Amino acid sequence: MTPPTTSTHEFDIWVPELPPTDLVFDDGVPLESNRHRLAMNLLIDSVYAALAPREDFYASGNMFVYYSLAQIKNRDFRGPDFFVALNVDGEKERQGWVIWEEDGKYPDVIVELMSPSTAEIDLTTKKAIYEQRFSTSHYFVFDPFNANSLQGWERQGNAFVTLQPNESGWLWCEALGLWLGIWQGQVLQETTDWLRFYFPNEQLVLLPREQEQLRAEQERLRAKQAEAKVERLRAKLRELGVDPDGV
Repeated sequence: MTPPTTSTHEFDIWVPELPPTDLVFDDGVPLESNRHRLAMNLLIDSVYAALAPREDFYASGNMFVYYSLAQIKNRDFRGPDFFVALNVDGEKERQGWVIWEEDGKYPDVIVELMSPSTAEIDLTTKKAIYEQRFSTSHYFVFDPFNANSLQGWERQGNAFVTLQPNESGWLWCEALGLWLGIWQGQVLQETTDWLRFYFPNEQLVLLPREQEQLRAEQERLRAKQAEAKVERLRAKLRELGVDPDGV
């Protein structure tokens, strides 16, 4: 296709082809299962809790990443199940991650939540794109229905290198300064093995609701301890022949 030109008296000025503005941000294809949806939201909520109070990052999931005009023309949509982009405006509203609107910035960390129907492409085609085109620093895959499926790669130079798990089977994500590992528990009404973030000291990153529950439990414990202390004092007064209610 011949680039459009604008005529002048002396020469023609080349005008570059502008990227489209009518991008598709939803192909109508849902996540594989409700567990996949819960797993995605768990990772998003967890990373925001872990990186707070930072605001220079953006995390989302099941969102298209647009990176080339050829991709748009071929309708070759790519939407990581979970990703984090660091050193960006975290308050900017986005329908999708459009590379030319993000100053060429690609996601730093990507997690694909596999299923039997997506595992092959997650481990081959997508992995190659994230490695070669995105230059993503860390890539992980995990099947929410298989607790032993966690795998990860870290960029070293121009290629991915397989991450080695620690004794707990967790993988270290240097870009985020967090462990990624398995946690068994209940999320909403589903109890299973979930993929979650852990701090460097291997403490679980608690969600806001879990933090509130922990604080409430600590308050109940302190109240119970205070009540027990008062009761011991009352018992001591009775031993001394003193009516505690009359003091």
